[in-house]
Amino acid sequence: MLETLPMAGGYAQALAGGILVGLGAAVMLVALGRIAGISGIVGGLLRAETGDRSWRGLFLGGLVAGGVVLHLLAPAAVRFELERSTSTLLLAGFLVGFGTRLGNGCTSGHGVCGVSRGSLRSLVATLTFMATGMLAVLVARALGGKL
Repeated sequence: MLETLPMAGGYAQALAGGILVGLGAAVMLVALGRIAGISGIVGGLLRAETGDRSWRGLFLGGLVAGGVVLHLLAPAAVRFELERSTSTLLLAGFLVGFGTRLGNGCTSGHGVCGVSRGSLRSLVATLTFMATGMLAVLVARALGGKL
C-alpha cells in the first residue's frame, strides 16, 4: 500500500513511519503529559518505587505487538540478516546502553521528543548521536567493513 505513494526514491515508507512516530509522540505528550522516550519508559518500569507501571507496560507491549502484527501481515517488511558477529552485536548493544545512560536518554527521547520541545540538552545530544554515528560509519568503512 505505502509503496504506491508517489515519492522520488521510494522513501514513502520511511516518511510514513516518521510521521507515525512523531504523531504518536505528540499524542502521548498532549494526552498523557508523558515523553515517549523508550529508555525512560523502560527505566520507570524497572524502578521499584514507580507507581505508574501499567501505562509503561502497555506502551512497551504495544511496541512488541506492533512488530508481531507487521511480521504477520507483511513478513518481508521485517526480514533482515545479521551481517556482524555475535560479539560485535553484543559490544554494540553494550555501547548503545552505556551511551543512553550517559546521555540521560535514548535517540527517540532526545531526537523525537526533546528536540521537538526545544530542549537544548536534547539538541546537543542528537547532534552528538548523529556525528558519532557518521564517524563510526567512516571508521568501519576505512577498516573495510570488518567491524
